[in-house]
Amino acid sequence: MGSTAQFQQLEKLGEGTYATVYKGRNRATGELVALKEINLDAEEGTPSTAIREISLMKELKHENIVALYDVIHTDNKLNLVFEHMDRDLKKYMDANGNNGALDYNTTKSFMYQLLRGIKFCHDNRVLHRDLKPQNLLIDSKGRLKLADFGLARAFGIPVNTFSNEVVTLWYRAPDVLLGSRTYSTSIDMWSAGCIMAEMFTGKPLFPGANNEDQLQLIFKLLGTPDERTWPQVVDLPNWHTNFAHYQAQDLRTVFPNIDLVCLYLLSMILQLRPDQRISARAALAHEWFKEFNQDI
Repeated sequence: MGSTAQFQQLEKLGEGTYATVYKGRNRATGELVALKEINLDAEEGTPSTAIREISLMKELKHENIVALYDVIHTDNKLNLVFEHMDRDLKKYMDANGNNGALDYNTTKSFMYQLLRGIKFCHDNRVLHRDLKPQNLLIDSKGRLKLADFGLARAFGIPVNTFSNEVVTLWYRAPDVLLGSRTYSTSIDMWSAGCIMAEMFTGKPLFPGANNEDQLQLIFKLLGTPDERTWPQVVDLPNWHTNFAHYQAQDLRTVFPNIDLVCLYLLSMILQLRPDQRISARAALAHEWFKEFNQDI
């Protein structure tokens, strides 16, 4: 266990619900770090999100997952010391994209790295549950790493019933929006598909204002499901018989500049039915990534 005196606090990088993140420097080595400072309430003790994040991050050691170096506990604060990354994917897209849209090769590289990070989480029975551009960090060498495991959960068999208040609305899977609580790894894959589309266009794919609006945007693009295309969908708690009936659109018209191999992968990720969504492992083996997979 280190002490806070070891680190010089530099500028504030961001503020979340339960923590403030600062850029910091290790006084001994000069190395830059990210310091996540969590205020501890005398009554409440350590927030469950922090405990969960620490226990999961200690297990998840992978080149596409941000590294947790140390946990420093003082009377009224908990400091998590993470490796320092230059910026999140949203800021990267704003700075380097064409109106936010990234070039084809960068999108492919980031998507490959994102899927590798997701696969490692899933192989270790962890659901991230809050994948969005702000929670993906990029360094100056173009490496992408998953961060912010505050909502992550370990999952086991049988499938646990989880809260459906997870994942920022725009990246939330239709099954979760419809009130399913028995989701699994497929919820992270849906978020990854939304992120992939956003890297290509520079705009969120489904920028809904609320749950209903979010579902409507998804159905407008992918078609409104029914008992035939998604058995038991009508049994989900938030299903309404009065959903407008949309036909699925051809993704080629929505993404005219993307080749068919890539669009086919995107369509396999953005499947309405969770049991038909491609896994991270299968997505990594897809033909679109063949140049990365030659050495595997």
